[in-house]
Amino acid sequence: MDKSAIKILILDDESFMRKLLAHMLTGLGFSSITTCDNGFSALQKFDDPDNRPDLILLDLNMPDMDGIEFVRKLVEHHYTGSLVLVSGENERVLQMAEKLVQAHHITVLGHLLKPVALVDLVRVMDTWRPPHLEDAAKKKYSVEELRAAIDGNELVNYYQPKVNIASGAVVGVETLVRWCHPVDGMVFPDQFIDLAEAHGLIDKLTRKVLSNAMKQAQRWQTEGLHLRVAVNVSMDNLSSVSFADFVAEEAATAGVAPQDVILELTESRLMLDQRAPLEILTRLRLKRFHLSIDDFGTGHSSLTQLRDISFNELKIDRSFVHGAWRDESARAMYYVSLALGEQFGMQVVAEGVEDRDDWDLVQQTGCDLAQGYFIARPMPARELPDWMQSWATRCRNGWSADKQATAV
Repeated sequence: MDKSAIKILILDDESFMRKLLAHMLTGLGFSSITTCDNGFSALQKFDDPDNRPDLILLDLNMPDMDGIEFVRKLVEHHYTGSLVLVSGENERVLQMAEKLVQAHHITVLGHLLKPVALVDLVRVMDTWRPPHLEDAAKKKYSVEELRAAIDGNELVNYYQPKVNIASGAVVGVETLVRWCHPVDGMVFPDQFIDLAEAHGLIDKLTRKVLSNAMKQAQRWQTEGLHLRVAVNVSMDNLSSVSFADFVAEEAATAGVAPQDVILELTESRLMLDQRAPLEILTRLRLKRFHLSIDDFGTGHSSLTQLRDISFNELKIDRSFVHGAWRDESARAMYYVSLALGEQFGMQVVAEGVEDRDDWDLVQQTGCDLAQGYFIARPMPARELPDWMQSWATRCRNGWSADKQATAV
């Protein structure tokens, strides 16, 4: 990335802050930097496409036009760059402002608290990517291409380990589908799952993923690896009354015990109060399959779902785990979710354990299981045995080499 080519606008009514940010950015190798002390003059730069900034460091507290109003003006000017919010307000206010920017479909890299520390500025700037690279990474695919991929066995399963926090033992894996595209290479699910759900392909896709996962679980068993295998399930799967029988038949054919199969349901997609999903979920529990409520805390009916459905497992959403050791709001949500899971007698999984600090938090608070990049990235099934050996070595060595973050 050529830092000198990135056009940066610093918008802040404080002269000292403008000079400080400009000085730090120059020291980091950025040279195309413009400063403004008010939103009106900043917006004039948008009249010339060649002068439009790629990145704006935006102060929220300014007279005449505050940062929130400026964001609304950016929408009117069809801004396609990125924002970094800068303010002396508390963390909760900054998080709320970030959510607003995201709601306007503008990329927000994060926020910086005044006085801005160089290490925080570096951390945020390192996340910036040119819009054309972002667009390339999010290539759009047609329904016909995805249908052909499902029928042509181009979908492959990757597996991310889940470990017992107290002992370090590997207890299971979550199945994560990938599309091995013949031209584009590995395509991640955020580029095709919504497409599958929107065009009635998600049930077929999920069944393929589940069937392959059951076969892999059986292969692991023959190798002496007893792992619980989790598979994500869509609400569309739960609208088909035959789904419970399909799951039972696949497990029986593969020789996998029902209690070793976990079906993960994303909480926000459980909000529809329908009889068919409840019937299917109840039948699955009667057949001894385990249910997990995924991304807990991000939907709108959390307590209702916990009351109405017999979940075995609660997965705390990564947004309440990663960085919770330094984020009071996230930490509060983490504690509440952990307590709820314990009170309902469920195993609690902390998702998004990305670094040593995250691990220390979930370990010290008595969470049951952990999943995240600090432990392992999703991997092909063939890589799991070797990874398990390296993980055991890390556990024995007491994390001596793991203080640094491992997520990207």
